[in-house]
Amino acid sequence: MGVANGLLLKRRQSTVTRMAEYVLGHHLKGEGKRLALMSELLDPTHRRYLQSLAVVKSGGRTLEVGCGNGSISAWLAEQVAPDGRAVAVDLDLSLVDVHLPNLEFRKADIMAGPVESGSFDLVTARAVLHHVANAERAIGNLIASLRPGGAILLIEPDFLPVTIAEPPEVRAFWSGWLAWSRDRGIDYQIGRTLAPRLHALGVEKIGGTAETAIYNGTSSWANYWTETITELRQDLTSSDKLNNGLIDSVLGYCADPAWWTQTIAFTAVHGYAPGL
Repeated sequence: MGVANGLLLKRRQSTVTRMAEYVLGHHLKGEGKRLALMSELLDPTHRRYLQSLAVVKSGGRTLEVGCGNGSISAWLAEQVAPDGRAVAVDLDLSLVDVHLPNLEFRKADIMAGPVESGSFDLVTARAVLHHVANAERAIGNLIASLRPGGAILLIEPDFLPVTIAEPPEVRAFWSGWLAWSRDRGIDYQIGRTLAPRLHALGVEKIGGTAETAIYNGTSSWANYWTETITELRQDLTSSDKLNNGLIDSVLGYCADPAWWTQTIAFTAVHGYAPGL
């Protein structure tokens, strides 16, 4: 969870905010492996975005909401050491195995309110907001956790590329997937709304970008989708949106190195809280 702490289905995906029912709970048999794949795929880009903000430095205070397995929070703790402090928040910390003297993990719900109002130089969340019932409230609480002039970085998916996926049966699968996700309260188009949401809440100097991975069958991205679809197969087929034939077809393409595709436009948007 927590590009997302997740995207995409996280989170690496996070269960950090209240939702109707998180579809990829940490109790699932393959979730640890799937979160590790998420970290492998998204952490490098997430770190690059964080470094570009120039607020992650020794002595700083950082907050990651929806920390998943803790990989980004561990990196943040290393960047602000020795005098700084990193805080990581999630509803489920069962897959965290990180121990650093300046890193604190908290089991908490961002929907309940800010985390230490006005305290952090940086707040980040990855692949969290597309699962929450009230994104405005969650984003408002994230912003309220910032000190004046502090930076916020949000990374969320936008599934626009699936609308032109090939071949037709793959496109049909993603059409069913999006219909299923809407029924489950998941917003896979939220990435494109991040900038206006931040603007409406008073965030300044907003900027961002969207990046889409191009990958083939048997790649890490293909393996990620194989793990995710396999975990969710029963839920998918119990709906009226997808059937075993379409699922088997997509899994077959994911195992074919000659098949190339793209799925998610990960949208990273940053901004700054108004200064003093």
